[in-house]
Amino acid sequence: MKSSPTAVSAIERPRGSPGEVFWVFLKLGLTSFGGPIAHLGYFRDELVVRRRWTDEAGYADLVALCQFLPGPASSQVGFSLGILRGNSLLGGLAAWFAFTMPSAIILLAFALGAAVFTGPDAEGFLHGLKLVAVAVVAQAIWGMTKSLTPDRERGGIALAAVAIVAFIGGSFGQIGAIALGAVAGLWFCRAEVPALTGHLGFPVSRRGGAIALVLFAAFFLIPPLVAGATGHQAVALFDAFYRSGALVFGGGHVVLPLLQTEVVTPGWVTNEAFLAGYGLAQAVPGPLFTFAAYLGAVIGPAPHGFAGAAIALVAVFLPGLLLVYGMLPFWDALRLRPAAQAAMRGANAAVVGILGAALYSPVWTSAVLSTVDFALALTGFLLLTVWKTPPWIVVLLLAASGTLLHLI
Repeated sequence: MKSSPTAVSAIERPRGSPGEVFWVFLKLGLTSFGGPIAHLGYFRDELVVRRRWTDEAGYADLVALCQFLPGPASSQVGFSLGILRGNSLLGGLAAWFAFTMPSAIILLAFALGAAVFTGPDAEGFLHGLKLVAVAVVAQAIWGMTKSLTPDRERGGIALAAVAIVAFIGGSFGQIGAIALGAVAGLWFCRAEVPALTGHLGFPVSRRGGAIALVLFAAFFLIPPLVAGATGHQAVALFDAFYRSGALVFGGGHVVLPLLQTEVVTPGWVTNEAFLAGYGLAQAVPGPLFTFAAYLGAVIGPAPHGFAGAAIALVAVFLPGLLLVYGMLPFWDALRLRPAAQAAMRGANAAVVGILGAALYSPVWTSAVLSTVDFALALTGFLLLTVWKTPPWIVVLLLAASGTLLHLI
């Protein structure tokens, strides 16, 4: 009979300390370029192959869990490995903080300095960053289409999601598209059931997991009621970023349309500043979700600056961390249910459509203003997809090209 996930002995689980976890993940946070898929490769090389914090089967099982849940998959995997090695929640928090802070600090510094960065050269540089966003989002859709919509059924779900977002718009349209995608998946996506093996053993009790899931739901439901009743801007800011982080299925780039709806539509951040920050986020190491620190700093109504960045950063990561912590004790049972797998395949197909709609508006319509802009965006896309150029190099090339074109 299979043992309980909480019954793994100290001999079976390698132990460390939160301090050790912090320094290992700080190194990863400073050097992990390339997005979530690349991050998972860095984690495997450093923590599975070299340090042997877990074995290949356990790592694959953990990656499957984090890809199943909404949230930033690479940060969720790192958080879980920190719990495993540090043998406590503190170890997980140390891993998250160390992996997240380098890129968050860089983006915060850029946001704080953006106010004094003016003139033709600044306009060109920022326009180049918006063209980077076109290339990166197009690359994300290209990769996600091949993996998440490989058949007619899921392709149809993606097209239906585009239609829902186009006609309804806003957060209601996005949430509705994901929900209907999950329901459609129950009907159309049951045929492909992968063979799942492995066993997760983490120092998380079922009671602790249940508390985390209750907190996830409470933070999702209560802040919008409080913000609506009191008009408190800090609560509204937390709610906007928390809701975005809670609905990110299928990859970190999906946070783009969700955050755009939450901060650009109400006028908190201009679309130009939003896309410039998103483009710059491609050039820094660590998780893409640290884009929230930039947005929280440049947001119009107070709190902004350091306080806004802190609220936005914690809020966008919190739902994913609560979900993975809550699901660790229950994953072995849930992952074997065909209905759960089918619903997630449908939801993932829907997010391809949501991101496709975002590629047109606001990304394309705000950045591609001429034939030259189109040529630069296409060049960036081909560099990323065909020549496999590191994203930070594409950022530098397009930002420099935008600057030169504005100065000529």
